[in-house]
Amino acid sequence: MMDPNTLAGLILLVGIIFGIVFSVPIAISIGVSSVLAATPLIGIDQAALMTAQRMFTGINSFPLLAIPLFVLAGVIMNNGGIAGRLVDAAKVVTGRMPASLAQTTVVANGLFGAVSGAAVASAAAVGNVMHARMVNENYDRRFAAAVNVASAPAGMLIPPSNTFIVYSLVSSTSIAALFMAGLIPGILWVLACMIVVHLYARKQPGKLKNFERVSFGDALKIIWRAVPSLLMIVIVVGGILGGYFTATESASIAVVYCLILSMIYRTIRIRELPGILVDASRTTAIVMLLVAVSTALSFVMSFARIPDLIASSVLGFTDSPAVVMLIMLIILLVVGTFMDPTPAILIFVPIFLPITTELGIDPIHLGTAFVMALSIGVITPPVGNVLFVGARVARLRIEPVISRLWPFLVAILIALIVVAYIPALSTWLPTTMGL
Repeated sequence: MMDPNTLAGLILLVGIIFGIVFSVPIAISIGVSSVLAATPLIGIDQAALMTAQRMFTGINSFPLLAIPLFVLAGVIMNNGGIAGRLVDAAKVVTGRMPASLAQTTVVANGLFGAVSGAAVASAAAVGNVMHARMVNENYDRRFAAAVNVASAPAGMLIPPSNTFIVYSLVSSTSIAALFMAGLIPGILWVLACMIVVHLYARKQPGKLKNFERVSFGDALKIIWRAVPSLLMIVIVVGGILGGYFTATESASIAVVYCLILSMIYRTIRIRELPGILVDASRTTAIVMLLVAVSTALSFVMSFARIPDLIASSVLGFTDSPAVVMLIMLIILLVVGTFMDPTPAILIFVPIFLPITTELGIDPIHLGTAFVMALSIGVITPPVGNVLFVGARVARLRIEPVISRLWPFLVAILIALIVVAYIPALSTWLPTTMGL
């Protein structure tokens, strides 16, 4: 007769794969698989009870309140005209570069992603502002969409980042340290996209129009208009680093700040607030359901000793940190193609963290590699939500966008390898700042 732990692991694997193959929502697949997998261990009644309890416990967390608040702040920004000001500021930086419109899209996505922390919101906001302009200036529509899609996830690394908040909860690491750890990798993501755009421009000399030169006075005015939007990063991240407030408190401050800013800009009316709250609530409900069922799954996996089994198997195969890191990255890149970063972190961090800790890999460095690898998944098929949003903004099917996305993916993968194998890129800032 099969060992109950082995049977539980088999049920989990088959259940989740079955759900993916038949397009069952990932949260439903994880939740049902968790109950079924716990049944041979503790019986159906206890399995249902314990799963429900773990789901509630998983979202009954004060630090986790930061996520819905940051989501709300991002929705307010997306509706509050902030994207246009950040695009104008990006123009000042990239106006004289080859393919300056595309370079502006990359930089604007980095800025908006840093302010909102949401890749999907960034792709929608910046794409709506920039795509038509690029097409009007003779950019290939597929390439214009690919630029927007590829650069949007940079904000998942540049602080503040909801994804790092989830990793912090699972790994018990400092949110402030993780925020600082993601800054350099996020900049590398932006630079990787800019290099691809530059190479694209070199192959089409004279075809892509640059912006007209902006005078020094006009540049100062444009940047001044964007300062209030960018100041939110300073307030939120600076407050956390200075110990003035927690990540959750900083998220509530971000909501109030964005709301006041939008009112000053007169881009949001009072009657629009219910719709904004509904939009934010819808996104929050999806994220929280994923967190809840993933917590239940983590409990079942721990009860069945699956992480211990995987750890002993991996360490029995190799004790090289470099090889273990490579194995982890490959698994995360594959997982990221069909699973959102939030449940992937909740499921796989408990598996890999004990292994990497035993091998001396810093948890902060591990978190950066984790988040960066899973961020690539949001722009790859079959379930890359940023890819779908970017294609929808461009009014294209995803297939033509993917055909122009490959050079960006190669450049971002190279950046991932650099980050994964040079720990100082992740740990230097937190160490220097005493975090």
